[in-house]
Amino acid sequence: MQNYPLSLREFIGSPLRNRALIVALIKREVVGRYRGSFMGILWSFFNPVLMLGVYTFVFSVVFKARWNAGTGSKTEFALVLFAGLIVFNLFSECVSRAPGLVLANVNYVKKVVFPLEILPWVAIGSALFHAVISLGVWLIFYCVFFGLPHLTAIFIPVVVLPLLLFTVGVSWGLASLGVYLRDVTQIISIVITVLMFLSPIFYPASSLPAQYRSLLLLNPLTPVIEQVRDVLVWGKFPDWILFFRYLIAGLIVAWLGFVWFQKTRKGFADVL
Repeated sequence: MQNYPLSLREFIGSPLRNRALIVALIKREVVGRYRGSFMGILWSFFNPVLMLGVYTFVFSVVFKARWNAGTGSKTEFALVLFAGLIVFNLFSECVSRAPGLVLANVNYVKKVVFPLEILPWVAIGSALFHAVISLGVWLIFYCVFFGLPHLTAIFIPVVVLPLLLFTVGVSWGLASLGVYLRDVTQIISIVITVLMFLSPIFYPASSLPAQYRSLLLLNPLTPVIEQVRDVLVWGKFPDWILFFRYLIAGLIVAWLGFVWFQKTRKGFADVL
């Protein structure tokens, strides 16, 4: 039975070595999702436009909601909420698909030359494509209602990096578990729903009682959502101490997920 490398060198080297294959698979997945539809890939643009329009109407007209104790415009509430949803959707799209990544690619399992460990990177690439489209829609709406975005928006790739590392680590773990335990998909769908309401998407973290705010930071989505809003909406620089803490945590989770996947993939062919 083949042994697969577990080293940190392989963890970094595999996506770099297979980057052309990863890009090709991402393109195939994105195009394949919309193949056969009337508007094709344009749906990836119109869907966030529609959702942002709905959020703007519901929260500014129906609920007349504002973000902080009546301050700020009603439209700002929809933009703040949508910024949080971009982060959550990026995470949830990857994690919800993770248990089925190997199961959906059974034909690759018995091909010794195919690097199965790149499948979570492909899922993240596809989710990132849709996140970038949603971010573009967000920026267009912001420019229409508030003018040019803050210069701090250039830090978006930086503040999202820890979440990407955390997500790929979790995806490796779930992709492996999904092969041996088919109930994982159902469990994860419940966890994601719960996590959505335990993340500061529909409310600011400051609205929670002080004794619960530290618990909210245990949610890996919280610091990313808060920092994305800081750089996009409020024009603040990232909290670098918080960023590096979560970056280190993300690296640890990613490497542990990689090690788990490499150790357990030996039995994939037998189970499938």
